[in-house]
Amino acid sequence: MQKIEFIAEVAERTGISKKEARRVVDAMLDVVSERLQAGEKVVLTGFGTFEVRERQARQGVNPKTRERMTIEATKTPGFSASNSLKLLVRQGKSE
Repeated sequence: MQKIEFIAEVAERTGISKKEARRVVDAMLDVVSERLQAGEKVVLTGFGTFEVRERQARQGVNPKTRERMTIEATKTPGFSASNSLKLLVRQGKSE
């Protein structure tokens, strides 16, 4: 599902216009992004948790030259699904 399809589904289920649904979805994504940028967790009970994960520096290999190199430590966004979402996916139910 693409973002535009997601917005259309939200509009249909809530009875608001697609324009208003786009504003709501964009605002939600902005809030999640801003909180992650600030290093905070975003917990959506019953859905999951967005958080910043730190990846350690590690050794890698340049595929062109086969030369060993150090890959720097980085921060990356991560998502952990809640148990109820995992169960829903395993059972193949949609609500």
